[in-house]
Parts: sequence; C-alpha cells; structure tokens
Amino acid sequence: MDDRRVARQPGELYGRQAERQALAALLDGARAGRSGALVLRGEPGIGKTALLDDAASAAQDMRLLRGTGVEGEAELPFAGLHLLLRPVLDRLAALPGPQRAALESALGLAPSPGHDPLLVGLAVLSLLAEYAAGAGLLCAVDDAQWLDGASRDALVFAARRLHAEGVVIVFAARDGEGTFPGTGLPERRLTGLTPEAAAALLDRRPLPPAVRYRALAEAQGNPLALTELPVALAAERHSGFSPGALPLTDRLCLAFHGRVSRLPATTQHLLLLAAANGGGEVAVLLRAAEAAGAGTEDLARAEEAGLLRRGDADGTTVVFRHPLIRAAVHQRAALGHRLAAHRALAAALDAPQYADRRAWHLAAAATGPDDEAATALESTAARARGRGGHRAAAAAYERAARLTVAPAGRARRELLAAEAALEAGELDRAEELARRAADRAGDSAALGAGPRHVRALAAFWRGAYPAAQELLIDGAALVRDTDPPLAARMLIQAVHTAWYLGERHLAQTLERLAGVPLRDSDPLAPVAGFLGRLLDRGRPGPPPSLDDTLDAVRSRGRVPDQSLVLLCGAAMGRGQDADAYRLARTLAADLRSAGAAGRLPTVLFLVAEGEVFTGRHRDARTTAAEALALARDTGQRQWVGQFGSVLAYLDAAEGDEEACRRHADAGMSGATASSIAPGAPWAHWSLGLLALGHGRAEDALSRFERLTREPMRHHFCAVRSVPDLVEAAVRVGAPERAGEAVERFARWAEAVRQPWADALLLRCRALLGPDSDAERHYPAALRAHDREARPLEYARTALLHGEWLRRAQRKAEARPHLNDALETFGRLGMRPWAERARGELTATGTKDTASRPVRGPAAGLTPQERQIARLAARGLSNRDIAAQLFLSHRTVGYHLYKAYPKLGIASRGELRDLAARDEL
Repeated sequence: MDDRRVARQPGELYGRQAERQALAALLDGARAGRSGALVLRGEPGIGKTALLDDAASAAQDMRLLRGTGVEGEAELPFAGLHLLLRPVLDRLAALPGPQRAALESALGLAPSPGHDPLLVGLAVLSLLAEYAAGAGLLCAVDDAQWLDGASRDALVFAARRLHAEGVVIVFAARDGEGTFPGTGLPERRLTGLTPEAAAALLDRRPLPPAVRYRALAEAQGNPLALTELPVALAAERHSGFSPGALPLTDRLCLAFHGRVSRLPATTQHLLLLAAANGGGEVAVLLRAAEAAGAGTEDLARAEEAGLLRRGDADGTTVVFRHPLIRAAVHQRAALGHRLAAHRALAAALDAPQYADRRAWHLAAAATGPDDEAATALESTAARARGRGGHRAAAAAYERAARLTVAPAGRARRELLAAEAALEAGELDRAEELARRAADRAGDSAALGAGPRHVRALAAFWRGAYPAAQELLIDGAALVRDTDPPLAARMLIQAVHTAWYLGERHLAQTLERLAGVPLRDSDPLAPVAGFLGRLLDRGRPGPPPSLDDTLDAVRSRGRVPDQSLVLLCGAAMGRGQDADAYRLARTLAADLRSAGAAGRLPTVLFLVAEGEVFTGRHRDARTTAAEALALARDTGQRQWVGQFGSVLAYLDAAEGDEEACRRHADAGMSGATASSIAPGAPWAHWSLGLLALGHGRAEDALSRFERLTREPMRHHFCAVRSVPDLVEAAVRVGAPERAGEAVERFARWAEAVRQPWADALLLRCRALLGPDSDAERHYPAALRAHDREARPLEYARTALLHGEWLRRAQRKAEARPHLNDALETFGRLGMRPWAERARGELTATGTKDTASRPVRGPAAGLTPQERQIARLAARGLSNRDIAAQLFLSHRTVGYHLYKAYPKLGIASRGELRDLAARDEL
C-alpha cells in the first residue's frame, strides 16, 4: 500500500546515524537514476520499521510503495506482492504481454496460463521501473520474514536485477522467525542503541529513578522496549508483581498482554480475531465477531489503547501497531478460544475470493482428521501451483495430507506436496515428504516410483549423484512393465546423473534404457534410441542425426523440455555440433519468449559450449557471462560453477592466468567423495590449455591426462582435449603418453563421422608420426577443416604445420600458414598463441610489425554491452531487449548509452552498419 504515514520526525530517531546515511545514499542514487537494494535485519523492536518510516519521510520527492509481510498470509501465494503493488496495478498495460499475463495470473486478476515463476519477478522489475520513471521510487517492505515464498522470490529476483532504474528496495526482516534467508543482497544488522542514545530516548518523559534504571538495564538498547517497559514497570511497582527474568521479546509480549487484559472481554475477543485473521478487513472482522457480541465500539477501544491502527487511508483495514502485540494476543489466548476464532473466521470468509483463506482457517480449527478442510486445502494447493506459488502449494498439500484418514489418500497428497516442494527448490522438505509418501505407498508401484523420482531429483540438485542414480534406477524398475513412459523418463534423467559418475555407470544406464518396452509411437522412443548411441565406438552403420531424431519426436507428439535438452547434449557428444548449437539456440529463444529465466542457464550452457567448440569466443563469453549472472540471481549453484569453468577456458585462451585460475577454482567447487564437481572437466581442460599456451607442457600434459581417466574420460572436454594432450606429450618428448588417448579418439571419430573430427585426428597423426606422416597428414587435415565454421581448429593446425615446415627450413612454405594462424589468434584475442605464431614468423625472416592484427571497435565492450548492442542492431527496442535478457528497459538504455562512445557511434543506424560489417 502507498502509505505515507510517518510515525516520527527524522530528528526523533535516536542513535541510527550510520543506517540513515546508508539509506540516504541509496535515495540519492535513485534520484540520479541508479538503483540499489538493502536488507535491514534485527530483533523485534530494534528500530527497523522506524528506519523505513524515516526513509519514507526522506523520499517525499520520490514515489513510494510500502508493503508488509503478514504472518497469517505466509501460505497464500503472492499475497504480499498484491499488497505492495496494489497502487500501481493500473500500469500493468505497460508491461510486455507475457510478463503482464504472468503477473495478472499471480495476483489472481486473470486465469493462469502456466508460466515460469521467475517471469513474475521480471514483471515486478519492469513494473517498478515503469513507476519510477522520472521521479525515482522507494519500495519499502516491512516484516519481510513473513512474506509468502512466492512474493519473496519475485521481489528478491527483481532486487538482484536492479541497475539503472532509479529504484530502491529496502527489506526489513526480523531475526529468528519466518523465512527471509540470505539473499545475496547488501545487508545491515541493527543492534541495540548506545547507552547515550538509549538514555536520550528514555528521557523524553519524566520517570522515577528506579523505573528509569530498570528500563535501561532490561531494554538492552532496544527502542521498543525503552518505550514500552516503563509503563509495565510502573504497573508492577503498584501491583507488587514481577515476572522475574525473561528474554526481552517475551518480556515485551507480557507487557503488551497486560494492556490487552485490562480491556473488556468483547474487545479482547475482537483482538483475538484480528490476530488469527490473515487479512485485516474490518468487514470480515466485524462479521466474525457478531456471535460474541463484539462490534465497532470494541474496534474503537483497541485503537484508542494503541493496539490497532488503520491499515489504509479509507479505514477498510486494521493492523496491529507492532507484530509483538499480535503475538501477545494470539499466544496467550486459550486453545479453545483460538479454535473458536478460526471457526468464526472460516464462516465469515464464505465469498469465492476468500476460498484460500477459508481453507486455512478450517484447517486451523480442526482438532483431528477433517475431510472438508483437507479437500478445501487440496483445491487451494492446486490453485497456488497453477499460479506458480509452489511453496504455498507444498504447504497446503502437506496440511491436507495431515487431515486425511485413508493411507492411500494421505500418500497421494504427500507426494503432491513433495513435487511442489521440489518445484519450489526446497530439497530437504521435498525429500522428507517423499519418504513419508513412500512409507504409506504399500504395494503401489506408481506411488512407489513417484517418491523415488522426487528424492532422486532432490539428490541430483544437491550434488548427491550416486544416491540420485540408485533411486532413479530402482524407481524405473518398479514401473518398467506397467508404465514404460514413466520408466523411460526416469532413466533419461538417470543418463544425466550417470554422466557425472563415470563411463561404466553411463553404459549401464543406457543399457537399461534400451530395455524399456516403449511403443514405437511414444515420443520418447526416438529420444531413447538416440541416447543409446551416445557411447558408440565404431558401431557399424551411420549414426542417427539429431535433425532426423527431432522430426521423429515431433511426429509422435510432445516430450518434456528436459528430454530435448538431453538430446541436444547427446548430439554434441556425437560431434553434431552445428545441429546441436542450432537446437540449443532455438530452445533458448523459446525460453526467453516464455520468460523462463530459471530454466535458461541449462540451455545457455549448451549454447556456450557450441560457441567454444566452433571458435566463437566473444559470443561464448557473452553467453557465459549472461548465464552466470542469471544462475547467481536464481540460486542455481551448479550452473555457477559450470559457467565459471567455461569462462576459465576463455581466459586460458587469452592467456589471462589470474582470471583462469579464479574461474577454474569456482568450477571445481562442489565435489564430493563419490562424484566430481560438475564444472571439473572444463576446469581441467582450461588449466591445461593455459599451461600449454604459456609453454608449460609438462603441467599441461598432467592436466589433460586427468581427463583421460574415470570418471571424466567420456566427457566432451576429455574427448576434445585429446589433440591438446598429443601436442603437450610431443613437446615433453613423451609421445607414448598420448597413445591410448589417440586410439580412443580415433574410434570416436570413426563412430561420429564428422569431417572436423577427422581433421583433428589427422593433426594428431601428424604430430605423433615420422616426418613422412607429417608431410601427408598436415595438408590433409587443413583440407578437412572448415575454416569458416571452425576457425580456431584450422588456426591451431596451421600453426603446427607452419612450425614443422619452419623447422624443416621450408620457411617460404611456412609463412602463409603462420600468417593464417596469427590472424585468427589475434582476432580471437588469444595472446599467447598469437605471440607463438609471431615468434615463428620472425624466425622465418618476416618482420612482426607487418603481421599484427587490429582488433575491432567492439573489443572494448563488456559482454553485456556487446549482447545488448547486437540485439539493438537487429532492430529490437529497449523493451524487447529487456524482455529477452531479463533486465529492465532502463538498464538496457544505460548499457547502450555506455556502448555508443566505445564504438565511436551515436545512433542505432550506425549500430546496424557495424553489425553488417560483422564488427559486433
């Protein structure tokens, strides 16, 4: 709500100068068009709300949105977001279509079309940027620990993607309660006031010395305690009663309860209803209070006592003045009174728009199994899941299960809860719910396989690959004959899991997948067939093509996107890089159009691999940098490491040792005793290439040799690094150390039948054989290379051929090959390799100044600037670009503003000219 009520003047805020300065700096930045976010943390009453009020007062020249997490609404998806955004819902029409549809669905304003939950976060970012235009915006969220999970995720995602919108988001979260975990956002922890500030706050009113002394001692610098305890202490002096030593929060609750207990019984009943009710609608409270004889006069008494206040300008809602008052009322009420309050609220919330809240009140009023409440909660869960509120759905399904009598029905609801928890990323919760469902499943194969599937996926995302593999294989065995498609889906996932365990595990999994009795008409049949050839080593007959397999899949129906992603990866494993890259880009474009930020990093990894394999290093860096930021912002630690390893390879190619080692270290984090880190193969290849480029051949060889052993020898990096291993082995004078790896590579090249693989094998043969082999194999390799499609591989072969010719004193023949290599290395920014080619050219008698390549105007752009400039050159508007890259349109404009001077241009027309000349 847009509540500009300020509880105190800035001059009355004691002892918070540092925090006020930090907030003022954020507001000044917003006035200048910059964005920022801050999380204020601290115990109850420490002054978080006062700082939000103070910031709101300081932002009088800006727009303001305020919201509050409500404990009673923590299980209602997007309830907090609806409260916050209610004043700006009239601006939804300005959002791109998919974002508007997702946000309208999330807020219950339109039917759910099905969407990625993070698209709601992007819509929030766009809406906040729109509202901030020209004025700046402060978005203040109090009691963030009580935000429902869906609202929290959307707001944190938006906060992480802020850059140049003029938006400030400040969260205030209480320690030890609710769920507002570490977000990666800047934080400030509030502690007690200094003795001087505490005394100044207390001395605003005259107090007896004994009360003043006790208040200072017991409050421990807590501003709320300094305000409330003197009243309670004075009352204790008169009554002669003392509660003894209590924790400060309990002491404050007791003080508040003392004030409540002095009110009439009807007013206390109305306060209990307000404490039990999630929303604060006055009409609902009064309707629920009728049976107890409470009414508007009791509402007035509660306000006069300073316990309730109006929640909005028109007085249609009320809220507790402080959350501890609500806690005091609810916790100290008798159980029977609390149950009666929930029953009264359930009866009052009988309108359709209150169905979800009514379901939770029915559940809260239940004292045992209750079919009505369980059915209502299952319906609530289904609605939440459809809107992307997976945490809320999991909670509702779980509570419905607890209220269910029949074991089979309870197991079914627990499995639904486990699946929703998994979709919400709550892995421990999903695993525990799945275990419960399995324990109740009995002899049901389907119910037995489902929990195993959930537990396996939870284990996979935790990095526990052996456990995930065992669960997937056991689950698939349960339904192999009764539900072959489910068995196939589980084994296809097991292929991915086995990839990190080693070639033996992978081969066994592929064998099991081949044994599933899928009908030929099943869309998964061609997928299983294609994956079955993944480890071919010289099997007779041409390998299946990715395009033919996709045609076969599409002619049979739809398959899960994850199956298409695995197909794409398998195609790269079969050397079909161009087709795999094309599919990966298509999948990425589809995910961008759908706003599926959470699933995009998986596909962008395949895009980046395709760009690395084909020597498009600038494109690969742009892709990896975008995906790394997305993975961090969406909490996908596995992909953070993997993209770090890809960046390490690009750093190695450029000779940047410090950056390469830093990124490689990130890629190798996450290993366990039984499995490698997902980014380890790329990290080892990167460190080997770094050493080879800097002339440390023995170091390089030891890195490459690690890739030839289990559990990595079947990985893309292991296969494709064999030519590097051969070069390193020859340089250290130990070609025999490459013998087994080359023969393995030869069998792979024969199986995949790709010209580029044949060219690399010829290069290896030239390096390892006598001069007569080199004379024959180097030219054959250069002819087999596609210089346009894979320029780096051509350049590496040209360099080696040129070096061999130069050593044979055939300098004139060497120069064209060395010049070709130098031009490519220079264009790709591969400094060590360019220096090596330049040194060889100098040795042939060519002056190096004639061979220095000139880098293009885009060389000074950051990866994000380059990506945005290329999209703008295609004619996309700032809003279109923002939707594709999950940014705000103002951030896009900021990056273009920074890119134009670097490129020496002033308009989009000139951008198009640069793109037409392939200079972007």
